[in-house]
Amino acid sequence: MLSEIIAVGSELLTPYRQDTNSLFLTEQLNNLGVRVIFKTIVGDRRPHLVQAARQALERTDIVIVMGGLGPTEDDLTRESVASAIGVSIKRDTELLTTLYKRFAERRITMPENNAKQSDVIEGAEILLNAQGTAPGQWLDIVFGGHRKLLMLLPGPPAEMKAMFTNECLPRLRSILPERHIAYRVLKMALLPESQVDARLAPIYTRYKDVETTILAVTHPGEIQLHLLCAKPTQAVAQARVNELASKIEEEMDELIYSAQNETLEQIALYYLEMRGATLAVAESCTGGLLSQRLTSVSGSSRSFLGGAIVYSNALKTDFADVPEELIEEHGAVSAAVAEALANGIRRRTQATFGIGITGIAGPTGGSEEKPVGLVYIALSDGQRTDVVERRFTGDRERVRWWATQLALDMIRRKLM
Repeated sequence: MLSEIIAVGSELLTPYRQDTNSLFLTEQLNNLGVRVIFKTIVGDRRPHLVQAARQALERTDIVIVMGGLGPTEDDLTRESVASAIGVSIKRDTELLTTLYKRFAERRITMPENNAKQSDVIEGAEILLNAQGTAPGQWLDIVFGGHRKLLMLLPGPPAEMKAMFTNECLPRLRSILPERHIAYRVLKMALLPESQVDARLAPIYTRYKDVETTILAVTHPGEIQLHLLCAKPTQAVAQARVNELASKIEEEMDELIYSAQNETLEQIALYYLEMRGATLAVAESCTGGLLSQRLTSVSGSSRSFLGGAIVYSNALKTDFADVPEELIEEHGAVSAAVAEALANGIRRRTQATFGIGITGIAGPTGGSEEKPVGLVYIALSDGQRTDVVERRFTGDRERVRWWATQLALDMIRRKLM
């Protein structure tokens, strides 16, 4: 079955508030075998709310509307949904009495505008709110000739989660056919999205029952493939996803660094620990970002010894033994200095591997010969030092992240 989540509130259309409730609801619906195909945010304007509710009912089987159930003038969800499905609203006297009692128990006089929270859409079941004053509503209706399930839930996360868990889930489980969703995430580093899709589209398009999404994620230098399949049993769904995943892995081979949603830093540390190896780093333009990523993984101290942020030329010499004459001859941003950084930090720490990174992250400091985005990364094992030159595009943070992504992938490939 298909579903849509509508988040109501003009504040959600500003930079200051974010809809996080839909993430919880998506997970819960997916666990029931229900796919969320639309998420809509609507401000507190009745015409827009009516239109959004109608559109959602026309294109999906299950519609969840969150927010707009409060007592104020701009809480318009009840009236708008009733208008969208062509029914009236009535004031429920029993519910109104419950509201008065709740305020009385707290020794507070209930404001008159709270009474609108006892307005119930014709044909709706009331959903109890154990966390607040706004009750929810459940409707099982025929719209456009088809059965639809419509839920009105409060906006505050604690109230919404409790109501959905206690009131909606049992109802949904009694109605929905048993469906199970299998999910896999495959990750690749340092590849353009278009290249990945060109190679994989002939494969994944043959699996019509598996939803495949290719994402260039927030951090640069990573492509994710999300595979999702819904079947009557978990075993059948998982088998189908695994079959497609194996064909993708066969095509992309070592370009895939994770088949179980691990991060690149987790994979690099996994290989280091598996080999009984250690790592130290000397970072210039990345300013400690590589160390930060590695130490964000619990247990990283078993393989990552540490390192140095060698921003100035003096510290490159003092902390990583880079000869001053080498810097003078080649410049701080050079293959020679990256190699010296990797070798120097490895010797200083007695690590199995050393990484040296130097470059120009920008936006200033570049030249025609050495433009912004130029980065050198070296990986040394004491016998051989591999040095890679790259020119990354984008702002300062993008260049720095790309550099660490490449460094981690160099470790992974070295140890595979």
